[in-house]
Amino acid sequence: MMSNGRLRVAGLWGILSWLASCANPPPAPVAYDAATSGALIDRSLPLNLVDRSGWEEDINSAFTVQGLPPSRENLCAVVAVIEQESSFQVNPIIPGLPAIARREIDRRVADAGVPKVLVEGALNLRSSNGRTYRERIDAARTEKDLSDIFEDFTRLVPMGNTLFANRNPIRTRGPMQVNVAFVAQYASVKPYPYPIKTTLADEAFTRRGGVYFGVAHLLAYSAPYDGRYEYRFADYNAGQYASRNAAFQSALSGLSGVALIFDGALLPRAADEDRPGSTELAARSLAARLDLSNDAIRRDLTKGHSEDFEHTRLYGEVFSMAERSARHPLPRALIPRIKLQSPKITRSLTTAWYAARVDERFKRCLKR
Repeated sequence: MMSNGRLRVAGLWGILSWLASCANPPPAPVAYDAATSGALIDRSLPLNLVDRSGWEEDINSAFTVQGLPPSRENLCAVVAVIEQESSFQVNPIIPGLPAIARREIDRRVADAGVPKVLVEGALNLRSSNGRTYRERIDAARTEKDLSDIFEDFTRLVPMGNTLFANRNPIRTRGPMQVNVAFVAQYASVKPYPYPIKTTLADEAFTRRGGVYFGVAHLLAYSAPYDGRYEYRFADYNAGQYASRNAAFQSALSGLSGVALIFDGALLPRAADEDRPGSTELAARSLAARLDLSNDAIRRDLTKGHSEDFEHTRLYGEVFSMAERSARHPLPRALIPRIKLQSPKITRSLTTAWYAARVDERFKRCLKR
């Protein structure tokens, strides 16, 4: 219990704090009316942009319907991602796409153990538009072209189910190259506000849908980044909260002495989810010091895709103990160490490279 003297001191500090807050009140949230938002969007967009008004409308709508502030920084972050991902093309042309598609088909044929001669015969069948699947693949220029071919093949060719049912290889779509897994996850929590012409996944190919889901992926979550957008750019590439999780892995590695790759993935992929991964094993090695059971550690790690992870005992204790050991504060965000892999990528790239490129575009936009 506090003594009277300590109570008086605490009370004095409370009064002084209150007076200080009155003298220096926190800044009021900036209100953005339609005219202000429109002007900010217009200044953020590149010069000589085709259908400028259409881009302005869809970007403004994405911010409005999701209740996100169209600040100068937020708008430039979105513009930087669009420039990096598609150069403001709704369906960007992919060089060498037919060859990429054939390699993907060959890989899946080998994985499924299907005789190649049967697949070659299936590709020579007439598709729904009268052309053979082979002809359509050879003529494909955009990911939308290829996705339509795979969906048609899956529906009409018996072997299509074996190779592609629910496994359309086109996973990122549209002007912000948003992942279809995120589209489904986000729409399950926040219903899509626009009419759906075909499927929800196809909405990501449209400008309006692609921008809507891209803005959500980039900005519609709270993370401990103190306004440093490079971590959001890294998260856009690696997954929401990946930069925060990479910092946690760094603190955990230093505390446990277990070497970890700071990739932001706290648990293994779904195929291996029953087996503990390296991050979980490192945490388990500290179970006694943390006073947490293995089940409690797993439970806390499952919250790694949400803000809730920051409020778990595992997160708090690891940082608290690691900072006492290091004798200085530890970062709450690190760029994940991930090598990018995709049929479209032909050179050695990383998430750090991606975040740096988008951050350069972001800073140029702020100067406009």
